[in-house]
Amino acid sequence: MQKELVSKLIEKAKEVLSNGSAEKVLGWKKGLFEDDITPCVFESAEELEKDFTYDENYCGNLCKYLMKQKGHKTAVFLTPKYVFSLNEMIKENRIKQEEVVVLDLPENTKAEEDRFARVKEIEAMSADERHEFWKKEFSRCIRCNACRDVCPACTCEKCVFDNNNLYTSQKVAQTSFEESLYHIIRAWHVAGRCTDCGECSRVCPEHIPLYLLNRKFIKDINEIYGEYQAGSDLETKPPMLTFKEDDEEV
Repeated sequence: MQKELVSKLIEKAKEVLSNGSAEKVLGWKKGLFEDDITPCVFESAEELEKDFTYDENYCGNLCKYLMKQKGHKTAVFLTPKYVFSLNEMIKENRIKQEEVVVLDLPENTKAEEDRFARVKEIEAMSADERHEFWKKEFSRCIRCNACRDVCPACTCEKCVFDNNNLYTSQKVAQTSFEESLYHIIRAWHVAGRCTDCGECSRVCPEHIPLYLLNRKFIKDINEIYGEYQAGSDLETKPPMLTFKEDDEEV
């Protein structure tokens, strides 16, 4: 089944290269180890046949990698969920719509009955319990920046955490305050723009449930401003960038 799917994906990629729809294909190749699968740019059918692979357990959202393909018509493999990220990046003028060709991937996760269930559990905790919960989670952070680097909503040319004139550029936090600072600022930065693709948690080597921070913001925004799915279309502005006179004061 897996080999059959990989073969179909290779054929899709070869087709867009051969008919001129795209100059490059953004996909994955296998490294030295069984679970070592990494994003890769392919420019020929030969390269695809030789190195292309796919495994839903190790392959995630490729949208962020389109940033380095500007100026080239690039085909990219995306699930319907990841297309939200693509749309959001197009809306923010990070990539050009006419430079991207979407190659459909089957959705690799089952729909959750209530994606805010875990958020509600944390909301039900006391303030001290919530503080201890996140303090424990953040204490494992090694500041590898993987969550930031893979996030389609983190596309600033210069990140505040890379500013060598500030203590924020250090790689490992010295205090629990600094551990929280990095993740809270990042969560605020993507509030209203996060598409809930889950890449931040998927790539975290310490398995910190970072997606819960983003879902908390999504839940609050839905309750205050009305339901909104970032990247659901190319026109609607995020609630945090839209002002209405009847907006709730919070």
